[in-house]
Amino acid sequence: MGKFVPLTDVEVRTAASQSDLTRVNADKFATEAASVKSAGALILGGAHGSLAIARSLGRHGIDVWFATHDHPITKYSRYTKRRVAWPGPNHPAAVDWLLTFAARWKLNGWVLFPGGDAELRLVSQNYAVLSQVFRIAAPPWSVAQWAHDKKLTEQHAHAVGIAAPRSIYPANAAQLAEWQCTFPVILKPTVHDVPNPFTRAKAWRADDRATLMTLYSEAIGHVGANAIVIQEMIAGGGEAQFSYAGVWDRGKPVAAMVARRTRQFPLDFGFTSTFVETIERPEVAQAAEKFLRSLNFSGLVELEFKYDARDGRYKLLDVNARVWAWAGIGEAARLDFPYLAYCVALGEPVAPIGSGRSAAWVHASRNVIAMLQELARGRTTIRNLMPVVGRPLAFAAFAGDDPLPGLMEMPLTLGRTLTRRLRSVFGHSAS
Repeated sequence: MGKFVPLTDVEVRTAASQSDLTRVNADKFATEAASVKSAGALILGGAHGSLAIARSLGRHGIDVWFATHDHPITKYSRYTKRRVAWPGPNHPAAVDWLLTFAARWKLNGWVLFPGGDAELRLVSQNYAVLSQVFRIAAPPWSVAQWAHDKKLTEQHAHAVGIAAPRSIYPANAAQLAEWQCTFPVILKPTVHDVPNPFTRAKAWRADDRATLMTLYSEAIGHVGANAIVIQEMIAGGGEAQFSYAGVWDRGKPVAAMVARRTRQFPLDFGFTSTFVETIERPEVAQAAEKFLRSLNFSGLVELEFKYDARDGRYKLLDVNARVWAWAGIGEAARLDFPYLAYCVALGEPVAPIGSGRSAAWVHASRNVIAMLQELARGRTTIRNLMPVVGRPLAFAAFAGDDPLPGLMEMPLTLGRTLTRRLRSVFGHSAS
């Protein structure tokens, strides 16, 4: 299953101390990378979305390497040929580490996939130098910034005529106290680069002004006053939440689908989807395409919308300019998103595919919890929980040809939960 080969701390420190390493390595491989067809892919971080990338490319016979400082589930895949520990996207020597690693293992011309928000920021902000060594399956920062920061996302949505929830980005508590709003509202981080209790949560709910001010003060302690958005809460759970997901190439869709995030955990604004199913929603597709076309977008992308029954509009919540958690639904729907993104990154011509077939995706362990919560709150019935028979189904972690990640899912989840709680008790920041 490959050998675990981390760079040593000495190598990382050496890279950090060589101020011209980035330029030297980039110059060294620029000519070679231009003439060498990619032999593999390097995935940086991420969880179930990165696992979907490894499986997709591995099934096509492409060598897949995985570097992580956090969630390890992708390293258990039989399709991950090499697993590497690295200092992470927030380390000051992260770019130099990547170039040193590419030099050591001759990865020039490989496709680089960022698996999470912080990895996307690192790769996109350093697109110019990294693209001299890697083929990058993500847009440069001039495009990615409009997805990475919720404030910029909302600005661009309004600029191109796409609805979004009413929001405020207060400069301080006094400005927030004067904001006239209807409760409940939610507090969200504008970016998710550094893990902490606020960024790991999808949102914090406030049902009155006193709670809002208390939560705002706590959020400032985690991310600062300039990285917080307070937003009107649109009623409804996963049944009202829709996503447009696909692969784009220079402002045109290669393959795309609309899906309903039918069930999520927690129920009202879950930080993870637990049951996703494809669905026809032309309004969602049209809004998403307008947003992406205006940016001349290339790469993997997911746009999240919520249906607001008050005015009958689908409102843009988030944009992910990288792989998303339920990307594995693509193969079930005959839309192999990671492989198509790989081809786009290599500059290979890819004929548009369309929207695929009806399919579903489930995060089995969390979906059971979400279903029990729905039943307890009277939101559904046992009959409504029954799956549609005969529809292709993909799982977040389990696959018949790759069972180990599914077996490791529960112990990994329990271990991460226990670690975070212990660190919280002892006053340390969670990783």
